Amino acid sequence: MKNLIINNYVRKLRFLNDEMTQKDLASKVGVSRQTIVAIEKGQYSPTLDLCFKLALVFDKSIGEIFYIDTSNEKEK
Repeated sequence: MKNLIINNYVRKLRFLNDEMTQKDLASKVGVSRQTIVAIEKGQYSPTLDLCFKLALVFDKSIGEIFYIDTSNEKEK
């Protein structure tokens, strides 16, 4: 099985939540601002623990925050 490309709506959700800053979100979930930046850019896949913390902050399910990018898959 090839590697999955996992994207997210973290940046969008921050803005929908009173334009929450990366620093504010980082503080709420207990990570650095740089970690939030890396998650938003798709450069870091968060732990399951961190995914649940983000879900609690945004009052969303993990599946509403993270998704598998299938746009680059070619049909066989």
